[in-house]
Amino acid sequence: MNTTTPGTGRHRRRAKGLAIGLPLAVVAAGSMAYGGAFGVFGEDARPHAAAAAPAWATEAADGFASVNALGQNGTYGGRGGRTVTVRTLADLEKYATAPEPYVIVVAAAITVQPVGKEIRVASDKTIVGAGTSGHIVGGGFFLGQGVHNVIIRNLTVRDSYQGVWNDKEHDFDAIQMDGAHHVWIDHNDLRRTADGLIDVRKDSTYVTVSWNRLSQANKAFGIGWTTNVKTDITVHHNWIRETEQRNPSTDNAAHAHLYNNYLQDEPGTAVTSSYGNYARGRTRMVLENSYFEGVRNPVTRDATAALVQRGNVFSRTSGRNESGGTAFDPKAYYPYALDRGADVPAVVKAGAGPRGSIGTTPAGGTAATAAGSAAAGAATTLTVAKDGSGRYTSVQKAVDAVPAGNTARVVISIAPGTYRETVRIPANKRHVTLRGSGSSRRDTVIVYGNASGTPRPDGSGTYGTGGSATVAVEADDVQLRNLTVRNDFDEARNQHVDGHQAVALRTAADKIVLDGLIVDGDQDTLLLDTAAKERLGRVYVRNSYVSGNVDFVFGRATAVIDQSVLTLKKRWNGTSAGYVTAPSTAAGRRGLLINRSVIEGDVTPGSFFLGRPWHAGGDASLDPQTTVRDSRLSAAIKTKPWTDMGGFSWKGDRFAEYGNTGPGAAGAGTTDRPELTPAQAADQEVADWLAGWRPTTF
Repeated sequence: MNTTTPGTGRHRRRAKGLAIGLPLAVVAAGSMAYGGAFGVFGEDARPHAAAAAPAWATEAADGFASVNALGQNGTYGGRGGRTVTVRTLADLEKYATAPEPYVIVVAAAITVQPVGKEIRVASDKTIVGAGTSGHIVGGGFFLGQGVHNVIIRNLTVRDSYQGVWNDKEHDFDAIQMDGAHHVWIDHNDLRRTADGLIDVRKDSTYVTVSWNRLSQANKAFGIGWTTNVKTDITVHHNWIRETEQRNPSTDNAAHAHLYNNYLQDEPGTAVTSSYGNYARGRTRMVLENSYFEGVRNPVTRDATAALVQRGNVFSRTSGRNESGGTAFDPKAYYPYALDRGADVPAVVKAGAGPRGSIGTTPAGGTAATAAGSAAAGAATTLTVAKDGSGRYTSVQKAVDAVPAGNTARVVISIAPGTYRETVRIPANKRHVTLRGSGSSRRDTVIVYGNASGTPRPDGSGTYGTGGSATVAVEADDVQLRNLTVRNDFDEARNQHVDGHQAVALRTAADKIVLDGLIVDGDQDTLLLDTAAKERLGRVYVRNSYVSGNVDFVFGRATAVIDQSVLTLKKRWNGTSAGYVTAPSTAAGRRGLLINRSVIEGDVTPGSFFLGRPWHAGGDASLDPQTTVRDSRLSAAIKTKPWTDMGGFSWKGDRFAEYGNTGPGAAGAGTTDRPELTPAQAADQEVADWLAGWRPTTF
């Protein structure tokens, strides 16, 4: 992008342009919401009325909960049953205890009476919170002997605490299971209970506990309490903090697979951990790529237990850190992908806890109707593999094979490998998904090294900023998933080149989903554009890493970056200085929204701006917008995080923050650092940006 275009300053302020939709609560620590008064179900939904099940609410489990055993083929909860929305304890109990399958959407804060009561849950149930509004207050859930196929997701379960820290009198848990099997506990916020936050007891097995926040309790998570060795359990991507013991404590588990968890003992709080992960009795545990920060006795094992460690990170820990014996290979039971241990704090903070409505479908609709006519039929799949085992050996060849004007979804499945090529999806090839088939987004890499000033091979000049993209998406309703897209232009070796802007990924279309990506570059990494100034271009980025240094998220699209990590990089010469965003938003449109994400990097403190206004071509009619909200900002962010560009003052455009945390968030709410009011923030939610579009992945 041109960083030197001259222009004149701005002096006007504009009124709100877009009509707002129902606000969304969003991913805690990177979570998401199901739609403000639950527009997915209708504001006046009754407990007895059937409603369309959100796609997100009907997913199946991973880990040991996905294993076919004990007559149960994985864990999918109430999928296939009716969907009901509940707002009272009586209705919640009615459907939770029913013999038939249900997807039960909790759409209010439900106070449990008497305090400490654990709501009994029968088999074949999904209990899911509507956005961040689904709370169970003063009680919890109980899954008894033989109960199976249960999913508990997206809920906050809290406040049964009775004032005694190590309470021996009250067995008030957030979630307790005694002899249950095939249970998935996912994306919940569990806190302040009288006893354990989670208890998996009495040979409960085939359990997965993932992406939860566990905090503010004496006992976090207990597993076992039986002399039998039957429990198979997966525990991954949980954020455990301000808890003293059972983090978790795993007693006589046959197979305990713990990976990518973040255990944090924050200094200066009233709570000090006594131990972290504990393998007791005859447990066999595999502990991988987790991050322990400030925890005493981070890894403990009994002499009778087997505990294999690999890839874990320990920061400011003390005391016992043990391993020994032979455990098992988790991949013999199910597939999984590891995040790097060093990335875990950012990934888990950005992703754990209740999330939101993205991925849901309108009332009465399905994932197919939500995606439009392209999803009406079964998707065609084209395979790509470097070794010739796929139908094509390059990604572009597979794109070329998609018929112009196609009306049905085409999935291009790309095998692991490094594909050194540029890829362009032209405007006449809509409904395409590029999807890596590996177990990790790092397995499948599309990479090239053009820059703005790189000469074209045909002698027709240089590529320009947009033309430098490794992957260019010009068609509507396109998705990229589980991939790495990189521009590896070497600035140090190409100082003679005039124009170092080097785009990894460019979008210039509407309804684009970027899910589970790594987008890596330096200057101008991710260009989120539209097909024309007057055209709407909505982009939804989630669960992704984007890295760079100068204006590395930029353009005029209406774009949400949700539950993601923005990594700040040093310049080619080792210096630290840069800008995260450079929006060039048209007047009357939404710009860039960074939501429930993490912005950090190994750079000098106070060296990066959050953004600056890009008036492309000196166009004074533009009204650039960046909002950064509910995100964690590292010390790399300047105390005055917005700056001018090309003669245009940032104060004449739309730059603001709301609810950010971390050392880089200090000082918000001043003239030089605008903070939205709660009323203004309600007009700047994910739903407002997406304007009726509910992305569904393929």
